[in-house]
Amino acid sequence: MSAPASSSRPFLNRRLAAFGTTIFAEMSALAARTGSINLGQGFPDTDGPAEIAEAAVRAVRDGRGNQYPPAPGVPELRTAIAAHQQRFYGLSYDPDTEVLVTAGATEAIAASLLALLEPGDEVIALEPFYDSYAACIAMAGAVRVPLTLRAPHFRPDLDALRDAITPRTRLLLLNTPHNPTGTVLTREELAAVAELAVERDLLVVTDEVYEHLVFEGGHIPLASLPGMRERTVTISSAGKTFSFTGWKVGWITAPPELVSAVRSAKQFLTYVSSGPFQYAVAEALALPDSYYDTFRAELAAKRDLLTEGLTAAGFEVFRPQGTYFITTDIAPLGEQDGLAFCRALPDRCGVVAIPNQVFYDDKSAGATQVRWAFCKRTDVLEEAVRRLRRL
Repeated sequence: MSAPASSSRPFLNRRLAAFGTTIFAEMSALAARTGSINLGQGFPDTDGPAEIAEAAVRAVRDGRGNQYPPAPGVPELRTAIAAHQQRFYGLSYDPDTEVLVTAGATEAIAASLLALLEPGDEVIALEPFYDSYAACIAMAGAVRVPLTLRAPHFRPDLDALRDAITPRTRLLLLNTPHNPTGTVLTREELAAVAELAVERDLLVVTDEVYEHLVFEGGHIPLASLPGMRERTVTISSAGKTFSFTGWKVGWITAPPELVSAVRSAKQFLTYVSSGPFQYAVAEALALPDSYYDTFRAELAAKRDLLTEGLTAAGFEVFRPQGTYFITTDIAPLGEQDGLAFCRALPDRCGVVAIPNQVFYDDKSAGATQVRWAFCKRTDVLEEAVRRLRRL
């Protein structure tokens, strides 16, 4: 047996050496330790529809999914995903060859990047970016190239995007609706991205987990634009739409050759997951339009409640078009370091938030920005607003 690694030769491989414990784990632990209201990590504090929870119970009792489900996902869910894409976007996918079920969107992202990238390939991603993007790009041995969305509007600079593409660029990684800024890319912006992708023969991976949480305008899948279906891996999940984040049921839709590639990586990550929950999510995707409309309207009201409270507390508030996050600037409060501000906030007023600078390569671009989650009960948000007045 070889000797343990010394301090000069740590166990963690160099690709992940820069990634410690996630900010979400740190801030959620801080919330638990101080008894603070957790507006940091993006999980609801109530469960989704009771009939969908009962569908999962029924699947367990009926012995469906208690053993390994089929590697691509249970047929019922793959069929439901294909029907969802057709119903909402007019996109036709073969449930047998163009749909793959994953352990949440996080695994879908990891498997897609591990499958589609070679070491040294460049990946252009919207910055600020969800922290797993950077880690997955690093695990693939690729190089991330940020396209920074800047306050106050957080729109992509399409000229900068064109300039960022080099002969080494392999893939564009998009997130719309965008976490953490709440930006929803317009048809014009998406069309410009599509034109560049076709012109430069780039693959695109799109994270669309907040697709049903758009409060202004509507969500447009990039795959629906001309020339994009054949080069786009579209990712979504059940967690955000149905408030069952712990079930970890995600999926990709893509052409057969891309699905096959991603599945090759995915089979060596989790192989399969979430057996009984897959049957329940299949039923969830078939819920009537009234469910989606009501869910969106309730979250829009919560967004407005927290927006008004944060504004009254002295923050500059960037009103989100989608997701269930609000980005604010702490500079009007006389603060300049979002990380220090968030670490001190629980002791100051009993609320936890997330510093946006952890989502940036260019730390200065997000140094004074803080993200708040409003996917909480109304009474919890009202209490958080009361506490924030102490600032």
